[in-house]
Amino acid sequence: MPVLPGAEPFRHEGGEVGVLLCHGFTGSPQSLRPWAEHLAEHGMTVSLPLLPGHGTRWEDMQVTGWQDWYAEVDRELRTLGERCGRVFVAGLSMGGALALRLAAKHGDAVSGVVVVNPANRVHGLSAYALPVARHLVRTTKGIASDIAKPGSSELGYDRVPLHAAHSLRTFFRRLDGELPQVTQPLLLLRSPQDHVVPPADSARILGRVSSTDVTEILLEQSYHVATLDHDAHRILQESVSFIDRLAPGLVKDPGPVKEPDPVTEPGLGKEGTVAGG
Repeated sequence: MPVLPGAEPFRHEGGEVGVLLCHGFTGSPQSLRPWAEHLAEHGMTVSLPLLPGHGTRWEDMQVTGWQDWYAEVDRELRTLGERCGRVFVAGLSMGGALALRLAAKHGDAVSGVVVVNPANRVHGLSAYALPVARHLVRTTKGIASDIAKPGSSELGYDRVPLHAAHSLRTFFRRLDGELPQVTQPLLLLRSPQDHVVPPADSARILGRVSSTDVTEILLEQSYHVATLDHDAHRILQESVSFIDRLAPGLVKDPGPVKEPDPVTEPGLGKEGTVAGG
């Protein structure tokens, strides 16, 4: 099945610092592409894979599960580790959960973790009914493109396959028990006004990890998909500063960055079907 235009994976060969970016449930690399490009401009080697079952049609996602999504980012991390001296993992929503599991499982091979509105539980979808409902109903409506910025939208599915949602719930429950294994420096950025993932998820993650170097930043002007929202620049700046602090001398300064023209560059993202997670 062809990949939707804009949902293609992104890769950039840079220097000794590698960053693996993980997109969210029913979403695609489009939601993180500006972030990936910014890291690449700073001389980093960047990998932003397309997770199995994503970026095509929801029917393809129906036959995938968390093991498939995690296996993809695990392979990408191992590849980056062979190429780079220092490797960081990052993600949005479910992608943040995938990044945290990579940190828990790979230990010293991961130098730091950056998560944006990370998810810890399945909310809505009558989560506790999923084990039965997934055999009766194939899908539910897609998660709205939760973005405050006018003209910005997320490319993804307009339906959520319930088999995949049940697998996601299983993954979150497994990860919750593994969070104490996360010891790396952690940068967590979250939106107080998030209509997909409540603040309790970030609080649970912060309370469960064993990291001692922890920074929490509020994204006051953004909703869930903050990487395409008003605070996107803050995510870009804070993540580069975080990586530069932990890998001093390895992050390139690209020089002055031209501010976007509101007329010729009216917002990040691509108009289209919406999703999230």
